[in-house]
Amino acid sequence: MQYEPVKQRLGKLFGRYLFTRRVFYRLLDILLLRTWHVHRELRRYGCANRGKALRVLDAGSGLGQYSWYLARRFPSWDITATDINEEAISDSQDFFRRSGVTNVSFRTGDLAEFVEPGTYDLVLSVDVMEHIEEDTRVFQNLCRSMKPGGMLLISTPSDQGGSDVHGTGEQSFIEEHVRDGYNRDEIEKKLKDAGFHYVESKYTYGKPGSVAWRISMKYPITWLGRFRGALLILPFYYLITMPLVLALNLWDVKARHDKGTGLLVKAFKAEDSDASR
Repeated sequence: MQYEPVKQRLGKLFGRYLFTRRVFYRLLDILLLRTWHVHRELRRYGCANRGKALRVLDAGSGLGQYSWYLARRFPSWDITATDINEEAISDSQDFFRRSGVTNVSFRTGDLAEFVEPGTYDLVLSVDVMEHIEEDTRVFQNLCRSMKPGGMLLISTPSDQGGSDVHGTGEQSFIEEHVRDGYNRDEIEKKLKDAGFHYVESKYTYGKPGSVAWRISMKYPITWLGRFRGALLILPFYYLITMPLVLALNLWDVKARHDKGTGLLVKAFKAEDSDASR
């Protein structure tokens, strides 16, 4: 099915007013398990760099929810949000301006062409790389754009059913993906070949997370893609299912998974800039 059009339609519906967009962001924070994992790593990174005025790149900012989280939690950080979608960037820029957020700047750009040598301490890429064919080139560009010692944080589907594909010939639930998911060894090698000094990864969306994803995202998105009236029944659906979803999400974040349909990857640029060239 076409997952992105449904997501964009919801973004436009909730994005008309400041209050509803903030509510929408909050709902994404609660429902999207990847957000739980990403926020946890960002909080850890923020604690390790407490008091520092860092430069951050939200690479593939989409609807802007991660830039919003960073801007509010770390007001001393200077954040750049970039996306290839001009409408998404314009819409986010207008919302942040009207909300009085001043530490985020927006620009339209293709990550396959985006290079700002030695600029960023932290680069965030959430559910982006599975949409980009030229991933090796993007990894190289991001590495070049980071300061020595900087960290790249990636959340992306794995090859263990990350696009809800579990067998040969099975159609992806999210047709906009150019790859169904990364092999863990594959993405680590690509990042090291791109110039990163050290890479670590872990599986997300283990058994509890996969169940939570079906309940909180797959079924509702499928219904919304088939008939718009589903939006009227979803509040009642979530009222019933939310306690279970929250418990499963928390379980997934706290547990360590031998397998999972998602990957959370951290890649570090060498402290010595010469060593990472």
